[in-house]
Amino acid sequence: MTVACILTLNAGSSSIKFALFACDGDLKTPLLAGQVEGLGVGPQALTHEQALKRILEQVGRAKVVAVGHRIVHGGIAFTAPALINDAVLDGIAALQTLAPLHQPHNLLCVRAAQAAFPGVPQVACFDTAFHRSMPQVHQHFALPQALHDAGIQRYGFHGLSYESISTQLQAHHPALARGRVVVAHLGNGASMCAMKAGLSVATTMSFSPLDGLTMGSRCGRIDASVALHLIEQQGMTAADVGELLNKRSGLLGLSGLSSDMRSLLASELPAAGLAVEHFVETALHELAGMAAALRGVDALVFTGGIGENAAAVRARIVESAAWMGLVLDPGANAQGLCRISTEHSAVQVLVLHTDEEAVIAGHAARSANLS
Repeated sequence: MTVACILTLNAGSSSIKFALFACDGDLKTPLLAGQVEGLGVGPQALTHEQALKRILEQVGRAKVVAVGHRIVHGGIAFTAPALINDAVLDGIAALQTLAPLHQPHNLLCVRAAQAAFPGVPQVACFDTAFHRSMPQVHQHFALPQALHDAGIQRYGFHGLSYESISTQLQAHHPALARGRVVVAHLGNGASMCAMKAGLSVATTMSFSPLDGLTMGSRCGRIDASVALHLIEQQGMTAADVGELLNKRSGLLGLSGLSSDMRSLLASELPAAGLAVEHFVETALHELAGMAAALRGVDALVFTGGIGENAAAVRARIVESAAWMGLVLDPGANAQGLCRISTEHSAVQVLVLHTDEEAVIAGHAARSANLS
């Protein structure tokens, strides 16, 4: 492939997505794209290292002139995309403890791409950056100001996904884009974002991607005293608690079966049903909180692996939120149409495909002066 390309690498907790975009194209339609899922899930699963090696072998013949990376945590320092140098790399590495399921894999991609494409600009695109528009009241915990200044604050995540949805709304649903929208990014990692006029006002994840909704293997919102109790009374170490809350909780912990919503929906086990019910219930709680932050809501947008594909989950959330003015069109929902609410619904309900890769490619092109 002789055309100059931008490569995007998007490492999640259990997957790696990649895409190749022609620099002279619109940076929306990739020349090549793919995803490796189920990484580290089960004894026979591929590791992130093995998946990344396969991806780089597949794109090795392309003329890559820039690489854009999704970096989950940007902390205080990184509030916009950044060209990666040694100082930026050190700053990203220093944040690993705040996003232990993601940041190490993000760093793995950066280092592998640097080795595979020496001298090519590498651009870090931070999930936390989108949420810097939140009012200060939504960035603070109720802790002393000195701790906030030291970085103990609400950052928010899935920002590249929310940026994608905001851009799509502006292009195709401009009236909604100017209004109050709750976006539900539901997947193995799950969060919601309250957006007003396309900007983040509040979000459910906070200091780390552990907070908020029930997730695949993460517990979501929990009383902080639980962690203290496990350490002080159960004899667990801080590392033990971190592993429990991040890797052995959520849908997996509740069901004892799987972190995959597809498996749980297909199961008749009572514990699987409890896990799905818990996911829906916490989604409803957080939806109400996001609507409160906006002082009302004009639209709800589902995205992410579960949000885009699990019609049964969407139906349970929308039907249970009828008190907010949401009215489901069951036929449209079953078909996975863009609009799944009825004409009479006071709140529009949409399903949109998030395109983090296009967002990353755009940031990489601008940061590397390719556009």
